Formats: sequence, structure tokens, C-alpha cells
Amino acid sequence: MEIKERILNHSTTLFMRNGIKSVSMDDIAASMAMSKKTLYKWFENKDQIVLATMDQHLGRVQGDCEAMAGNAATAVEEMMRLTTWAEQQFSGVHPSIFYDLQKYYPAAWQLFVAHKSTYILAQITQNLRRGMAEGLYRPDLDVEVIARMHLSHIDLMFNPDLLPPAQFTPQRVRRALDEHFLLGVATIKGHKLINQYRHVTEEE
Repeated sequence: MEIKERILNHSTTLFMRNGIKSVSMDDIAASMAMSKKTLYKWFENKDQIVLATMDQHLGRVQGDCEAMAGNAATAVEEMMRLTTWAEQQFSGVHPSIFYDLQKYYPAAWQLFVAHKSTYILAQITQNLRRGMAEGLYRPDLDVEVIARMHLSHIDLMFNPDLLPPAQFTPQRVRRALDEHFLLGVATIKGHKLINQYRHVTEEE
């Protein structure tokens, strides 16, 4: 693995575990048993590392999402897979990640915002239209509104005022929001399929 990629992978692990602001260039170098001179040869400052890790992370997210969508038999299965994947992604993520990005690293934050408002929104929209075509989602959905409403759940998950991280883990919140979304858009046929995944039996 190239040195630059190793630095980015290691930095991502540190950021996810400890938050971004609390991790210094010294911390990154020390944890990799690397001299600061070598680290600064590849990145002039921490801002460059944060931006590069964000770009790398978003590329991986896009690849994972496309793989799940392509392999899912239905729109419901796609959403269930995404929920499980997201829970794994957010497991162990420091709750200050989004706050740190927005307040201290505007370039990386804008990269995330652009990705969210284009790629992620398109994926949600595509899933809604797919589910409607499959008869699993209601045919009368206002797709543009529902897609943006579901997109806003990303910000909601990391709102410490509404959902204090000490009380509500990202996995718990994500699971509840995704379940609420799916059950809200599903037809009776869709509900039955969702319940199969949830291992829930409801009376007709």
C-alpha cells in the first residue's frame, strides 16, 4: 500500500474513534511510527488530510451503495441492506465528527454536503421510484419531497441538542428513522415484505 493511502486510512481510523479536532498531526505521525518530516512530505497540514480522507471515504461509500443497489432483488431489500451497512459504518464513530467538520474544516464539510445533496439524494429518489414500480411503495408518493425528507435524517442523526449521543447511539437512531421511512412509504405488499426482514408477524 502506498504511503499516502496508509496515512489516509490510519487518519480515518483516528478521526472516527477520537473525533477530528482532537487528533493532531503529531498524533497521526506517532501512531504510525512515522516521522513528522515524512508525514509533512505528503501533506502540508491537517486540513489537507481531512479533505483527502473525506474524498476517499465518499468514494468508498458510493461504491458500496452501488453494489448494494445492484445486488438487491427489490427496493425494500436495497433499503434493508443499506440500513445494516449504515449501522456498521456508524458503529464506533465519535459523535463530534459532524460538528468538527462543519465548524473547523469547511472544505471537507462542503465536499460532504455536495455529495449528500447530489449522489445520496439521487440514490434515495431512485429507490423510491423503483419501489413504486415494483408495487412495494405507494403510487401516490411525492417523490421529491419524501426524498429530501429522508435525506434530512442524516443531519438529524447527529443533532446533539435533539438526540444527545450519550442517550441515543447513531445506530439506534438510524434504525428507527429507516424503519419509519420504509413503513411510511410502503404498500400492503411492501409491508409484508418488510415484516419478513424484520421477523415480525402482524394480524391482517
